Amino acid sequence: MSQAQEAVTISIRAKAGQRDLIDQAADRLGRSRSDFMLEAACRQAEDVLLNQTYFALDAETMAAFQAILDSPPAPTDRLRRLLNAPAPWEARR
Repeated sequence: MSQAQEAVTISIRAKAGQRDLIDQAADRLGRSRSDFMLEAACRQAEDVLLNQTYFALDAETMAAFQAILDSPPAPTDRLRRLLNAPAPWEARR
């Protein structure tokens, strides 16, 4: 949110259990309930919008783009290492 924008109020209803869960998580991060909820909601909103980005191509460019998508890269040692590497979120032992 830009500093120049005026703050507005957003009100929602929640069940007590939901509020308690949010409060517990916010407390663990040292955040207020409002800050925690706003950050989580904005992160989700960005994900939704980024996953639905639209771009238009003319027929020739679309055909070239589709040809690239339909042609997987040639297998190389570097690609094999990449595909066999553990994901960053996987536990390393």
